[in-house]
Amino acid sequence: MFFVLAIVLLLVLDDPWNWTAFGICIIFGCFEVFGWSRSVRGLRVRAGAETLIGQTARVVTPCRPVGQVSVAGELWQARCEAGADEGEEVTVVGRDGLLLTVER
Repeated sequence: MFFVLAIVLLLVLDDPWNWTAFGICIIFGCFEVFGWSRSVRGLRVRAGAETLIGQTARVVTPCRPVGQVSVAGELWQARCEAGADEGEEVTVVGRDGLLLTVER
């Protein structure tokens, strides 16, 4: 954000102050980038099928024991040992490859 502000101030302010404001904004912009990189450095990226564990799904085809569920707008093959009928809400508790394990 400071980089954009630096360019705007360079174009708007008069001659001696535009370069001063530009330099200050560039310095603050560097600190901002450094701060963001420090704050997100140790965070683990969560992507893929492991993000589905713990979410609620709707049964599309009966799971006796294998059927299909809809999770976050996507269809997945699922296994429910207790069985689940179409339209029921289930919870994703695990996965094995592309097969989700769900419970009622």
